Amino acid sequence: MDKILITGIGGPTPRSIALRLRQLYPDAILIGTDINERAIGFHLDGLLDKKYLVPRADSENYWSIMKKIIADEQVDYAFIQPELEVLKWGEYFKEHNEYICPTFIPPVEYTKSLMDKANMAALLKDTDFIPITVEITPSAPNYEQVEAEIGYPCWIRAAVGSGGLGSLKIHSRHELEAWLFIHKNVEKFTVSEFLTGRHLANEMLYINGECIKNAGLHCVNYVMADIAPSKVTGNTSYGKFINEQELLDFCEEVMSVIADKLQVPPHAVYSFDLKEDDKGRLKVTEINIRHMAYTGVMAQVGFDLIEDSVKYIKGQTELIEKFNGYDHDYLFLRDVDIEPMVRKKPDLLRKIKNLG
Repeated sequence: MDKILITGIGGPTPRSIALRLRQLYPDAILIGTDINERAIGFHLDGLLDKKYLVPRADSENYWSIMKKIIADEQVDYAFIQPELEVLKWGEYFKEHNEYICPTFIPPVEYTKSLMDKANMAALLKDTDFIPITVEITPSAPNYEQVEAEIGYPCWIRAAVGSGGLGSLKIHSRHELEAWLFIHKNVEKFTVSEFLTGRHLANEMLYINGECIKNAGLHCVNYVMADIAPSKVTGNTSYGKFINEQELLDFCEEVMSVIADKLQVPPHAVYSFDLKEDDKGRLKVTEINIRHMAYTGVMAQVGFDLIEDSVKYIKGQTELIEKFNGYDHDYLFLRDVDIEPMVRKKPDLLRKIKNLG
């Protein structure tokens, strides 16, 4: 009987991972941690067997508390999801050449380079993989550089955090000044050219430098988009599972360039966000160093990086199967206070009467 630790259980992605683990291993003991006592994952019936409130990963007592939990509960392995924890666990491994319990996360060089969008932009600045990007702060807004290198309209977003954080389409310097004033507590932003095409996503599994599998999505609409000035919230309400080899090849090419620059082979799970420009060319807007929020719904249609992560941690890499694309035109629907659902495209409207 596996005892599995899942950190950051208040977030939608760790909860999705926990739900999938319940389906895969009904006898497993799931142990959840979070820094917030009101984290919803603590309070969902049947999601967890044990629950622990823990300090932030950058707190002095974080490691002593986590080690105690792992020892007391005899944890077999862990899913580490919040980016700060992925960073700290990576730094711990770099220093000690081991984790405090088995897990599957990228090398710390990738975390440091990719979790901050400004660092990612600097890493890829001499490529065509990303939109033209300028780093700004409320105290150093670099208005002239934005106008000279990008112009208006442009897209602003917080340099660290989910895709919708601090995001807005900016039409003028006056709007940029106002947005920075409103968000003066955000330490750093990236400003980039405004891309008009589709929002795509891609999740990838690497083992010691080899891309084992990846699969893509088209993120069409967003949860509670009407309340966000940008109309982007970071969570997709309606999306399509897509088989587009160009997307898969492009993301592998990007990772190959990053590996060459960092001189470290990619390893574990990476999640891409991309936008197309007005000519349909792919541009990377974000690379997450962990599972993305869609990981659970992707598992429902045959692309299960949650189970694959367990297989890797258990030394069963030979059981990880290649992925040859989705076998139907699937789509998914998500909303607040309800679990995501997957449907085959032809079945979506079959039982709905149209009286319009």
